[in-house]
Amino acid sequence: MPLRSDWSQRPCPIARGLETFGDPWSMMVLREIFFGNNRFTAIKERLQVADTVLSKRLAGLCEAGLLERRKYDGGQRSRLEYVLTEAGADALPIFNALTLWSEKHLNPPSDQAHMYLLHRDCGQRSNSAERCEHCGTELTARNTSWHSLTRSEQPIPLDLALAGTAQGSAA
Repeated sequence: MPLRSDWSQRPCPIARGLETFGDPWSMMVLREIFFGNNRFTAIKERLQVADTVLSKRLAGLCEAGLLERRKYDGGQRSRLEYVLTEAGADALPIFNALTLWSEKHLNPPSDQAHMYLLHRDCGQRSNSAERCEHCGTELTARNTSWHSLTRSEQPIPLDLALAGTAQGSAA
């Protein structure tokens, strides 16, 4: 079930894309998954969001085919974590473009409120959402890191979102 069914049958691809990506909470949840926070509690703590809001967004993103639920051993009982599907990983250029646009056109609230795209293969920063400007390689979740100065002193590799190995430690 799409997040907002009133747009899903529109002929315009932008309108159909907004069906999934037009909700700010959904975008913030996906950002957390890209950062490696793939468990409910870690996402909730980082976003400071109500359980009901987060549950609804996670369910919608799974139904839209962007996330997949995976069980992990949570001690006394199995719990769920969320990892990107191929369709979810293909959304990376959208997030990269939003980051680059915001860095260029919006004033940050502090000197630390910046985020940079890094191509891990060549180690260079990119100002392109889809390709490394230095070597021309396509930027994917497997070869890209985000460096958010408010999150970490070190860049965070995005392949954590694919592997399902993160445990909310990339706060």
